[in-house]
Amino acid sequence: MTKPMDVKNCTSFNLRKAARVVTHQYDEMLKPSGLRSTQFSLLTVLSMGGTETISNLAHTLVMDRTTLTRNLKPLQSQGWVKRVPGEDRRTRSWTITAQGRKVQAQALPLWQKAQRQTIEQLTQKRWSSFLNHLFDIKDRLSSY
Repeated sequence: MTKPMDVKNCTSFNLRKAARVVTHQYDEMLKPSGLRSTQFSLLTVLSMGGTETISNLAHTLVMDRTTLTRNLKPLQSQGWVKRVPGEDRRTRSWTITAQGRKVQAQALPLWQKAQRQTIEQLTQKRWSSFLNHLFDIKDRLSSY
């Protein structure tokens, strides 16, 4: 029988706790830009890929389409992304706007600072190992 304290060894529980700590650090660093780390990531992916279908974006970000659409709405309201016609009526595609590129570019140095700070706190060796483990986990467990 599993006891409530067994959760301390739960992979999901501990990954989520670590993710919240790291996300908070990035969010604090990005605060002057008006972006949260999740928004910065979305804008960055769109700035690299151009126009993307919601399915391709969801696959790239390992998110379900409903959550992704919900996360795109505030960016759309700000004028940083826009929906564009897809190849057919059933396809929804998204692209970053010029204003979105500007916001993302202005936030980039703040993100870089957060990234440097995180690596310094973890040490380069531990960070590299951690990143390799995260890639491995995603590849081994992903159903996307």
